[in-house]
Amino acid sequence: MVGPPNGGGRKGPKRSGSSIASDLRALPGRVSVRLRLTVLYGLLFFLAGGLLLLVMSILVANILGNIHLFVPGLTDDQMAEVQHSFVEATMRQLVGRSLLALAGVGIIALVLGYFVADRALSPLQRVTATARRLSESALHERVALEGPDDEIKELADTFDAMLERLSQAFDSQRRFVANASHELRTPLAINRTLLEVALGDPEASPDLKAVGKTLLATNARHERLIEGLLLLARSERELTTRTAVDLADVAATVLEHAERRDHDNEVTVHRELTSGIALGDPVLLEHLVGNLVDNSIKHNEDGGEVWVRTGVLDGYATVQVENTGPVVPAYEVDRLFEPFRRLNSDRVESAKGAGLGLSIVRSVVRAHRGTVYATPRTGGGLIVTVRLPLG
Repeated sequence: MVGPPNGGGRKGPKRSGSSIASDLRALPGRVSVRLRLTVLYGLLFFLAGGLLLLVMSILVANILGNIHLFVPGLTDDQMAEVQHSFVEATMRQLVGRSLLALAGVGIIALVLGYFVADRALSPLQRVTATARRLSESALHERVALEGPDDEIKELADTFDAMLERLSQAFDSQRRFVANASHELRTPLAINRTLLEVALGDPEASPDLKAVGKTLLATNARHERLIEGLLLLARSERELTTRTAVDLADVAATVLEHAERRDHDNEVTVHRELTSGIALGDPVLLEHLVGNLVDNSIKHNEDGGEVWVRTGVLDGYATVQVENTGPVVPAYEVDRLFEPFRRLNSDRVESAKGAGLGLSIVRSVVRAHRGTVYATPRTGGGLIVTVRLPLG
């Protein structure tokens, strides 16, 4: 069973696309464009309706004033008084009923204006939704807005052109990293072979063997760095094929490999593995869990502990790795996911690794459209939680 760490991932409130109540609730903080347009439409309608009512009242009063009533048996003064009372009563009823009609039609106009504004702004909502889904590994998405060639379509086309340029720039950067890494692997492999041959010479002096071992360790570190860069470049590409992968099986395989390897410190690993099916690349997911486990062992204290958990949490396939170790300041946690970043040190040279472990984890998670977050553990150490869409 996987439990969420304190200060876990934050989720934004879901917003209804056609609810007037949601816009009214947003009034204290932010008034939406849709609501502002609706209010503007309503004000214009009431102003136009009021002006039309005023003009009609003047015209009707003028017409009624030119009508001369005749009632037998009444004097001219009495006739004038009757006509004045008739015009006044007629105008009072006309204005009263017109105001009621204006209010009723105005309410209908407000509702219709709201939905008209919603329809007019729906292309902008589409642009916003596309922008929210974007990441370095999902720059292939486009708005592709269809419709009349107006200002909104021009905005969507400009946004698509910007995404195309960004996608090309990121692809170029990834190709450069991959090509440079491939070119560097060959000389490093040659160096390793030459050093191993030299160390295998029985006539080699102790000083030569000491220097050779140092160079071999440095060469091995550079090879790990190159492999990490290659994996980082690969993980930042959008996945083209996805298969159902049980994170419990992946974690069990990773832990079996970890048990067979030699480590600088002795740690106790606790397994809490339950099924959690995710859709993704099995090789990349194995690297993801492997990097989390390796980091939890490398950056631990001798005699420390590691907890590896898998399962389903809040509708996501989840893997969580917790370890003891040095105290991690809360403000340093986000920086640990940056390439070549280490706790309390920005040095590239480090005997514990290339500093790409959590960067690779984050890239793999993004390629799978998941989330990863870390929180400091009470008493020292770190809790890293990865959540991926269920398969």
